[in-house]
Amino acid sequence: MGSRLRRQSTISGGFSPPSGEAEEEDGGVIQWPFGRLDTLGQDEIKETAYELFFACSRSSSVASGLRGAAARHSIDGAEAAAKAGSSASTSSAMSRVKEVLGLKARPAASIRTTLATSAATLPLPGKAKQRSMTSAEIMRMQMGFEEQTDFRLRKILMRFLVGQVSKQVESIILPLEFLRHLKPTEFSDIHEYHRWQRRQLKVLEAGLLLHPSLPSDRLYSAGLRFREILTTSEFRPIDTSKHSEVMRSLCNCIMALAWCHQSVAAVEECHWADGFPLNVHLYLCLLRSIFDIKEETVVLEEVDELLELIKRTWTTLGINKMIHEVCFTWIFFEQYIMTGLVEPDLMHATLAMLDEVAIDAMKPDKEPSYTRVLIPTMTSLKVWAEKQLLDYHECFEKDSVTTMESVLCLALSTAKIMIEISSYGSPGMIFKDFRNFSTKIHVDQYIRSSLKSAFTKLHENGNGKIDSMVVEVDEDPNDTLINLMEEIEKLASVEKENYSPLLKRWHPVPAAVAAVTLHRCFGAVLNQHMYKFSCLSNESVKVLQTAANLERLLIQMAMEDSAGSEDGGKEILSEIASYGVDTILFNLLKHWVDDRLRIGRECVNRARDSESWNPMSKSEPYAESGIDLLKLAKVTVDEFFEIEGAAKTELAQDLAVGLDTLFKDYSMFAASCGSKESYVLAHPPLTRCNQDSRVAQFWKKAAAPCNAGVVAIDPSSFPIPRAAHTSGDAHRHTASRTTQRLYVRLNTLHHILALLQSFEKSFAATSYSPPFSHFDGARSSINTVILHVVEVAAYRLIFLDSAHFFYDSLYLGSVVGARIDAALRAMTHNMAHLATVLSERALATIQPVVMRATLEAFLMVLLAGGPGRAFARGDYDMVAKDLACLKRMFSPACGEEVVSEAAAMADGVVALMAMPTEKLVEEFSIAACEARGLGRSLERVPMPAATGKWHRADPYTMLRVLCHRNDDVANRFLKRTFQLPKRR
Repeated sequence: MGSRLRRQSTISGGFSPPSGEAEEEDGGVIQWPFGRLDTLGQDEIKETAYELFFACSRSSSVASGLRGAAARHSIDGAEAAAKAGSSASTSSAMSRVKEVLGLKARPAASIRTTLATSAATLPLPGKAKQRSMTSAEIMRMQMGFEEQTDFRLRKILMRFLVGQVSKQVESIILPLEFLRHLKPTEFSDIHEYHRWQRRQLKVLEAGLLLHPSLPSDRLYSAGLRFREILTTSEFRPIDTSKHSEVMRSLCNCIMALAWCHQSVAAVEECHWADGFPLNVHLYLCLLRSIFDIKEETVVLEEVDELLELIKRTWTTLGINKMIHEVCFTWIFFEQYIMTGLVEPDLMHATLAMLDEVAIDAMKPDKEPSYTRVLIPTMTSLKVWAEKQLLDYHECFEKDSVTTMESVLCLALSTAKIMIEISSYGSPGMIFKDFRNFSTKIHVDQYIRSSLKSAFTKLHENGNGKIDSMVVEVDEDPNDTLINLMEEIEKLASVEKENYSPLLKRWHPVPAAVAAVTLHRCFGAVLNQHMYKFSCLSNESVKVLQTAANLERLLIQMAMEDSAGSEDGGKEILSEIASYGVDTILFNLLKHWVDDRLRIGRECVNRARDSESWNPMSKSEPYAESGIDLLKLAKVTVDEFFEIEGAAKTELAQDLAVGLDTLFKDYSMFAASCGSKESYVLAHPPLTRCNQDSRVAQFWKKAAAPCNAGVVAIDPSSFPIPRAAHTSGDAHRHTASRTTQRLYVRLNTLHHILALLQSFEKSFAATSYSPPFSHFDGARSSINTVILHVVEVAAYRLIFLDSAHFFYDSLYLGSVVGARIDAALRAMTHNMAHLATVLSERALATIQPVVMRATLEAFLMVLLAGGPGRAFARGDYDMVAKDLACLKRMFSPACGEEVVSEAAAMADGVVALMAMPTEKLVEEFSIAACEARGLGRSLERVPMPAATGKWHRADPYTMLRVLCHRNDDVANRFLKRTFQLPKRR
């Protein structure tokens, strides 16, 4: 048995306290079953028991010596004869009683030692004769009395047997005879005598008044008189002389009480010490003498002789064989407990005696005196054994399973005896199969109770840290629960390996019961812990996964143990209510996904209200709202795929769809930046150059007719915007803050688009999702929005931010005085600025669009430049050179092929400017008629419709060239054909 159980037993103390009260102290070891003796203490009971033993064991020898029937022998000679008569038994190898009870013989020498006889009896003076101890002397030594006590008792015995040689000791009231024949002068002082006298009176009180063998009338006159004498004796000794009135009254009272229930019988017996529990208290004091006082776990080899002497007290004490066997069972068990549960032989002797008790318990017509002793004794044994078994993990360590087996046999044996008693004599019930006796129910109860207790200790004491008195304040409850599950696995393993093989003898599926009990206990804790899971976290997932592993282990343990049972384990397995970890994890994961998507929607909504599209930093030229959304998405995806479990199979697609929607919503928010059309100027109405206008007048004053264009012009003569005058040449980029915010949108969208690829890989790399693209919707939406934002940013940069370098100043007044040099410098700075603030992908997207916007702005100047611009055929070379410079500027960024392709339209328009007016009019007329389906009739040239696209073969484009051609041919043609008004 484990050290803990031994410590408890040691603390408990004796089992027969002076008051006889229950022995259930802090350790709760055992309960005293034989009632209370409030008036007698431990020592008083022992002294009385020895006096009774002495009188019963030696009265026959003394009486025979007084009668002279055996005159050759003195009392010592009788004792020697008794010793000689027992020599045969002691010479045997082992005591019969010890052999029957399975007690091992001790190699130590017998307790019999040599004693020196009195010198007066020696045959030779000065020589000491040695002799062996008699059984009576062993008894005296075991009970702790001196030879002086024997001498005094021997004298008293001889006195009161004089003249009563025909009386049996059973008919003598020993305390009364002691009071009559022992005088105060035989004691050292009056106080000693008073104590002795009070003890004798209290013994009579206990046997005749408090615990009589049969109930008596409390108002019986003899009893009332005896109580008066008892009261008187409390303060001083009563007079016990021969002629004392008090002594005479006492004798009358005692005799009346002791013989009041005596019926007419051949043998006279008085009743003064056979009432329960006085008789059992006295008898147990005698039985305890069989244990060696020097080695308390050892039963003396002389036990047979001692028991024969003790049996002589049966008649006086009202003891019979059946009661003796119950008391004998008790003293072995009591000694086992008192000695710290270290001697298994004592428990084996207890179990052997229980077999005899069980046989007696089956007998019909059991006497009430027997059941009064049997029932409390069996109850006490059963309560003690079950207390250990109901917490056997605490009481029995791994190396003490053998002791547990004995305790289990004790519990089941006493339980069967109790059932036999309650059945009022149902022969054969005890010896039926254990299952019929419901042994399974008892063992089942022990398993469940002990495991619940062990689980409670694990849970309450820091998951196995029983000796730890320090609790970490900041300890994570999830870690605590995981530690608890680890300890439960160890506990289940210990149960399966150490205890279940033993319990299998009495229960068909002990390991399965243990597994079910642990499963249920932890299930209750897990359910309480689940209320703390407000949302999914790595810690909560780990707890659930560990719980699932524990559940699988316990179910496997139950299935393995119950595989060979009659029902295949259906009954026991039906008690397992699954933790539902998969369902819990699915619900938590779904709630977690919904919560993350809700946060994402809040992020998008917050961006709509507060996003200013300022870059976070130079290294991160992205909008803060976009970065927040991406961080949320990345953390969500990473944490989602770190979670293990089948729940992801169904929720991966939900998460992907939710993220796809979030990114589409955000891209639509980013697209709310206007349109490029809002920055492109409307085409001015068609007019023809006026020969009397200031431009025409200038032409007349200009240089030689061979000059290519206007040489000089006063800018103040034309309504040029203020910006064109004040800005001069561009020394920095022209992008406004609003345009730069569009760059931030562009960077952010490209950044999101790039990270979508990594998200896609995360979903594709797992087997939880089907093999298809999850973010096609977001990708398509973002690409569309990128194109839209690029166009808005490019057209705003050119048509609004750089308008004073193009529409507001280029070729305004004259070609030669307003060349494209300033615009080229401004665009060079703009392109450099784009390369600085935009990401590589964003830059590659916007550069071609900026080029197209610039070319479109250049064509707007040529074809829809308003009244401030007029071109002659001679301007072609300068315009062509400016266009070539413009193309060269974009070639490094966009590539020559791309630039050539994009500038083909502008090249064609500039080529129209080089054509003679007559040729241009002719081609325009043909193109306009063919566009209307009139063929080449040229009878009436229709007004061409505006196509919105500038092209060399487009009649509307040709018409715009003619409108800006400042010569007579063009002027007359436009007036004659379309009645276009003159410019003002």
